[in-house]
Amino acid sequence: MKDIRKDYHIYLKLERGLSENSVLAYEQDLQKLVDYFNEAQVGHPIEDATYEDLEAFVYNQFSGKTAARSQARILSGIHSFYRFLLYHNYRDDDPSELIEMPRKELHLPNTLTLEEVNKLVEAVDLSKAEGHRNRAMMEMLYGSGLRVSELVNLKLSDMYRTEHYMLIHGKGSKERLVPISPEADKWFDFWWEDRARLTIQSGQEDYAFLNRRGHQLTRAMIFTVIRRLATKAGIQKTISPHTLRHSFAAHLVENGADIHAIQEMLGHASLSTTQIYTHVSAQRL
Repeated sequence: MKDIRKDYHIYLKLERGLSENSVLAYEQDLQKLVDYFNEAQVGHPIEDATYEDLEAFVYNQFSGKTAARSQARILSGIHSFYRFLLYHNYRDDDPSELIEMPRKELHLPNTLTLEEVNKLVEAVDLSKAEGHRNRAMMEMLYGSGLRVSELVNLKLSDMYRTEHYMLIHGKGSKERLVPISPEADKWFDFWWEDRARLTIQSGQEDYAFLNRRGHQLTRAMIFTVIRRLATKAGIQKTISPHTLRHSFAAHLVENGADIHAIQEMLGHASLSTTQIYTHVSAQRL
């Protein structure tokens, strides 16, 4: 079993190109199956599971109050493992093939109105040392639909200012080109002047956004900045950096942008993920 688990880890990381966090999530979900087999004293390892074994696991795991979304994630991990076993000739069938995925509830993402976005970015205090930096960050999160991890890892060498676009390294090591909005471009120029006055630490020179000590920003810092701005702007909604990304996509849909173009800009692997914003738009209308 250890060798199979090790091979599965390599498969997820190298063949499927998943991030460390995604690989860990898949392996944690698989461990739930291992734990169940041990507790139920099934009598054979999970790689020899039958459909009946998996059906019993599903009943045991999901007979409580496990949300449909969590069920779907766990089952996705189980399906992935048995497809791996099939494709790599560890077995000649897939016992998970007939296990049905639960129907997910439609959870619409929290978004801001255009008026609320304007209030948020205008709440930045430009008289403070970090003012221009924070305004540039807000404009990029909203104007380019970046994930917070993509913002903190943005490199100067991936910004093509003359052509007005950025090379973004997204989930699963996937790359995409994203436009830089005129507003983001303008405020980044102001931040660039402030940045030149920092004492930048060794190894941090290529990061686009830095803290006052010349170090790369953290995700937690971005969350703190946005929540303070929301409070100052009088926005009652619970928001995060991802709320600006959601708002970016929803506003594009409302203004008639092509759904495939939005998918490309957001870096979604599946169009169905992007289509959630059509529901947001319809609900708002």
